[in-house]
Amino acid sequence: MAHAQWAFRQVFGDRDSTEEPADEDLISAVQFDQTGDYLATGDRGGRVVIFESSEVTQRAAQREAEDGMFISPSKDIEYRFYCEFQSHEPEFDYLKSLEIEEKINRIRWRQGRAGPLFLLSTNDKTIKFWKIYEKRVRMVSSRNVEVQNGGVSKFVASLRMPVLHPVQSIATASLKRAYSNGHAYHINSLSFSPDGESYLSADDLRINLWNLQTNASTFNIVDIKPDDMEELSEVITSAEFHPTHASQLVYSSSKGLVRLCDLRESARVERHSGRVFGHAQQSESERTFFSEVISSMSDVKFSRDGRYVMARDYMTLKVWDLKMSSAPMRTIKVHEHLRTKLCELYESDCIFDKFECSWGWDDRHVCSGTYDNKLLMWDTFGTDDHCTTLESVSNQSPARRSSTLKGKLGLTRKDSMSGRNFNKKILHHSHHPNRNLVAIGARNSLYLFTAN
Repeated sequence: MAHAQWAFRQVFGDRDSTEEPADEDLISAVQFDQTGDYLATGDRGGRVVIFESSEVTQRAAQREAEDGMFISPSKDIEYRFYCEFQSHEPEFDYLKSLEIEEKINRIRWRQGRAGPLFLLSTNDKTIKFWKIYEKRVRMVSSRNVEVQNGGVSKFVASLRMPVLHPVQSIATASLKRAYSNGHAYHINSLSFSPDGESYLSADDLRINLWNLQTNASTFNIVDIKPDDMEELSEVITSAEFHPTHASQLVYSSSKGLVRLCDLRESARVERHSGRVFGHAQQSESERTFFSEVISSMSDVKFSRDGRYVMARDYMTLKVWDLKMSSAPMRTIKVHEHLRTKLCELYESDCIFDKFECSWGWDDRHVCSGTYDNKLLMWDTFGTDDHCTTLESVSNQSPARRSSTLKGKLGLTRKDSMSGRNFNKKILHHSHHPNRNLVAIGARNSLYLFTAN
């Protein structure tokens, strides 16, 4: 898998424009559904755009084929625009005198349901549950006048009831339920339980469990808010349900820790309980002004088989075996070449960028983004930092395999902290669940890469 040849496949968006994209057009979330047939993106303008795989049309043709004719599946799939809807609007909290952005923070598809599609989307405060379905557009026929040569010729001899007949089907979204007032702080995570009947949502200090069928109440399962906020030393940065065990969840924190919790032990997880992965304290000789910032975890993900957990901080990507929490089985140095530039990164706020991470469809490789619009991919069980680089640029450069990041990423030649390369970063991406295919959100464009 590590040596698979990755190549550019598709792009959606105005990738060749020299103009700076509008802030509301920047992609803020990317997510495949559990089949890979549908791909959703969210942007800072509160919109959700859904794309459909060519395999959906191919399977429909297979079902409609006469005499049981077999249509072989295509090795190279493509995606087409399916539908778009406005998920969130800007709001204002008059009680706190606070503006609430419409930006989509997370999108999660509901698992394992036939028929219509369902997904959750959230901004900082409100979670919404959407139904995506196709409705048939109908037109009126059999009117009580006869039309000839583009005009009305005469009335018919007897009255007839107008008849509606279908013309086409269009995809649309319908809001099923909105879950509000469950979080006092900014929502950073959504995750469905394996059965799809409940989901968790996390903000800076709490993780809540929701029943999908009601928005009247929620159950708090994790609360790390101290009695005195002046004693606050840690915040929750990401959370996710185990892919097969509904009682287990994992969350990461700003202290560089990952905690695995089991709701069978306690319905409400006590503060700082659960199995801990990582180390919060560094020796005095290793600690610097930036230690706390660069050790904060920005994302945490279970592997698809649930045996491993991965977390990303600013400098590294760590992979743990759930059976061994004492040390990560793999530590990948992503931004080690930027360690000498931490002062400049801090001044430009780049040091606070939150990069996501993901597993490949077979758990054989892991991915995370970096600057210069590049996504990096490593062998999960490799022993070095060799990586494959996918570059989201307009010239459609092929993916390349590099042995080191030094001189290829970050501040090189005439680039500076104010240079545009640090404004172009891959924060959001998603892997196809069954194929070597990855979708990358790069500013206002969506890139798709495939491997043989």
